[in-house]
Amino acid sequence: MPFIKLTNIERKRFLVFISCLLLAVAGWLFLALNNKYVYTAKTVLVYTNFPQKKAFHPLQSDTVDLQVEGTGWQLIFARLRINPQSISVSLNKLNASNFVLLSEQLYNVNRQLESSQKIISVIPDTLYFDFSKRSVKRVPVKLSSRFDFAHQYGISSLIEITPRYVTLSGPQKELEKIKSWDTDTLTLHNLQNTTTTRLAMKQNKLKNVNIFPNSVEVKIPIDEFTEKTIEVPLKVINNTEYYDLKLYPKKVKVTFLVALSSYSRINDDFIEARVDVNEWKQLNHHQLTVQLSRFPDYCKMIKIVPNKIDFIIEK
Repeated sequence: MPFIKLTNIERKRFLVFISCLLLAVAGWLFLALNNKYVYTAKTVLVYTNFPQKKAFHPLQSDTVDLQVEGTGWQLIFARLRINPQSISVSLNKLNASNFVLLSEQLYNVNRQLESSQKIISVIPDTLYFDFSKRSVKRVPVKLSSRFDFAHQYGISSLIEITPRYVTLSGPQKELEKIKSWDTDTLTLHNLQNTTTTRLAMKQNKLKNVNIFPNSVEVKIPIDEFTEKTIEVPLKVINNTEYYDLKLYPKKVKVTFLVALSSYSRINDDFIEARVDVNEWKQLNHHQLTVQLSRFPDYCKMIKIVPNKIDFIIEK
């Protein structure tokens, strides 16, 4: 393909033309990007100044469309970076009505932006709320957890949760359904020392129910466990005819795992073993099964020897 050969003067004229064209495009682009444009950006509403004597429930989503005015430069570089990603809306007006006009709060909303962008309207402009009488209720905190322990370690006593109760406020019908409130899931691995941590309450998905406090302190007592055997006398239950019942043997050996810190304290007063005469009267069993009616919390049963008892009834 033959190349077009230009003289030096023609090359200079061509370069001047290209330079002028580029300058014209740059000038047009600069002027265009300096113009004002309106574009839409989504953001989340954060409510403040709640009405004190009313429980409310929003009748629309907490995500709104902001009509934002800005230059073309902002349209290119800042459209997805409106700061903050949420805006605060005051609910003071709900003390006298059941709706809030966002257009009345545009001045305060624009003060929350850290740029020269300007919000000119919000869609929807009117937020509607459903109201009911506000009630207060205390419910126990329920720990949600996933633990695993180092070899021979375990929970040695009751897990301490402070506070043990949280206070809920909201519509009575909603509160009647709530019996307890879960924490976030506490996941701990290879536990071998007592652990104390602060844990947030599970996220509240009920917008018309408030919870206080929103976190609790959890103490998980951990100790090393060892094996212990205690000889426990047998008790007889359901001997309503007062049979002269002879048990062989009269005591059983209960073997279990106990925390080292409780080893010396745990004795036969903490354990009650019994046999049920109804096994013979109603089921015609020739041996009676040993049952534990009392056993220490946080001890781990291993075995009962023997777990079946021979007996003789003298009439």
